[in-house]
Amino acid sequence: MIKYTNPVIPGFYPDPSICRVKDDYYLVTSSFAYSPGVPIFHSKDLVHWRQIGHCLTTEQQLPLGNGWLSGGIYAPTIRHHDGWFYMVTTNVSGGGNFFVRSKQPDGPWSEPIPVAQEGIDPSLLFDEDGRVYFQSTCSGDEGYGIYQCEIDISSGSLLTGSRLISKGTGAAHPEAPHLYKINGLYYLLIAEGGTEYGHMVTISRSSSPYGPYELCPHNPILSHRSLSSSIHATGHADLVQAHDGSWWAVFLGIRPVSYPYRHHLGRETFLAPVSWTADGWPVIGNGGRVEAIMEAPQLPSFRWPTKGVRDDFLDATLGFEWVFLRNPDPASRSLHEKSGHLVLRGTKTSLNDSGAPAFVGRRLCHMSCNIAAALDFEPVIEGEEAGITIFMNDNYHYDLAIKLKEGRRVVVFRRTVGSLRTESTLECAAGPIVLKIKAQPEWFTFAIQQDLSNVIEIGSGETHLLSTEVAGGFTGVIIAMYAVCETGQGSPAHFDWFDYEPLAEKFLLEA
Repeated sequence: MIKYTNPVIPGFYPDPSICRVKDDYYLVTSSFAYSPGVPIFHSKDLVHWRQIGHCLTTEQQLPLGNGWLSGGIYAPTIRHHDGWFYMVTTNVSGGGNFFVRSKQPDGPWSEPIPVAQEGIDPSLLFDEDGRVYFQSTCSGDEGYGIYQCEIDISSGSLLTGSRLISKGTGAAHPEAPHLYKINGLYYLLIAEGGTEYGHMVTISRSSSPYGPYELCPHNPILSHRSLSSSIHATGHADLVQAHDGSWWAVFLGIRPVSYPYRHHLGRETFLAPVSWTADGWPVIGNGGRVEAIMEAPQLPSFRWPTKGVRDDFLDATLGFEWVFLRNPDPASRSLHEKSGHLVLRGTKTSLNDSGAPAFVGRRLCHMSCNIAAALDFEPVIEGEEAGITIFMNDNYHYDLAIKLKEGRRVVVFRRTVGSLRTESTLECAAGPIVLKIKAQPEWFTFAIQQDLSNVIEIGSGETHLLSTEVAGGFTGVIIAMYAVCETGQGSPAHFDWFDYEPLAEKFLLEA
C-alpha cells in the first residue's frame, strides 16, 4: 500500500479549502498581511501539490495598509461552478467579505466583488436549483454563530437577509463553515474550540439549507485534543469527493517541536480520508484522528518536477514561493537592475515597523534545513543595512546583516524578542559575503562565509522564541532578504542567489 506523509503542504499554509474539476484538484490557504494573497495549489492525486499562483496579486485586490501582521486575508474558500472558479474570503484590514472569480485557476482573477454580510470565514454553496448560499461566522442579532444569506453571484448583492443557522455544539468559536449538499441533505461542516490546542471539526445536517440542523452523534469528527501525537490543533476542514468516488478532507494542524508545546512553522495543510457511517455521517481519519504517515488515495500518483535548492534570480519574475510584507513600493526591489541578481534598496520602514519594508521572503517549511544567501552590499552611511531575517512578526525576529558601525563595515547578528534585543557584531572585509542559517527543530544557527573554507559562526537563537505560543498571531516563520535605510534612500543590496535545502526530518514530538 502506498503511503503519504502529513502535512501534504508544509509550512505556514493554514485554513485550506479545496475543490475538484474532473481529475484536477485546487486548494487555497490564508495569507494574512503577506502579498500576493491567497496562494493557490494544483494536484492530480491529493498528495503532491504545486503552487500555480495567487488569487490576489494587485493592491486593488489586496489593500493591506499598515495593519496587524495577523490581519489581512482570513480563511478563503474555493469553489468551481458553471465554468468559473470562485474564491471568497475576508480582508479584516479593510474591505470585509468579498469574492473574486476566474475562468482559469492560475488567473487572472477579477476585481473584488463585495458581499455585505458581516463576519469572517465565508463560504459558498451553489445549489442545484440555481440558488447561491453564502455563509460566514459573525455576531448577529441572534448572537455569535454561523449566518447565511442568498446572494446574486454576478454582483454579490444580497437577495435575502442573514439568518443564524448554527451555533455549533456549544464549544467556543464556531467558525469556518462549509455547506455541502450530499444525497439530498445539507451538511454543515464547521470548526470549534478556537484555532488552538482544543481545535476540532463538527458537522450537522438538515433537509433545508436554513435548518434546523441535527448534530452528528459522533462529533467531533476530527480532533486531537489531549492526544499523544506529533500533530495537534487539527481543525478548519474542507471535504472533497475524489474522481474515484472516495472522500477526503483537508484541514490545518500544527507540529510542536518542544514541550511545553510550541510551534514556529505555523499552521500547515494536512490530508486525511473520510469514511461514512451506516447512519450517513462522515468521520475524518481513524475515528477522528490522523497520523503523520497514512495510506494514500487510490489515485494514480502524480509528482510534479521538484525545484532545485538554489534560486539564481535569472527569471524575469520571482517564483510563486516569494512573498512581501503588506503592500511594498515596487521600486524597493528589482530583478532587472543587475542581471542575475535580486536588488533591494532600503526604505525607512524597518522590520520592527507595521509597514512595508524592502522584504522578499518565503515560508520556512521544514524544521531542518540549510539556508544561505550571497550578498554584495557596501553601506555608505550608518543607519542602513541589508541581510536575511528569520521573521515571525514585527516584534519577534532574528537578523543577520551587513551595516556600518563607527565607520567600519560589520556583520551584525540581532535577536529581537518582544521588548528584549541583543546584538553582536563582527568586522568583515569589503566584497561579497554568504549569510548562512542552519535550521533545526529547536535552534537556528547563524554564520558567515567570505571564502571557500572560512565559515564563522556568529550566533544562535531558539526556535520556540519565534513560536506562536510566545510571539502570538496566526502566521508562521518567514525567511526573508531585506534592506533598511533610515534616510529612505538605501544603497543597492545585490543578492546573487538564495539557497533553501531541506534536510531529513528526524524530529517527531510524542507527548
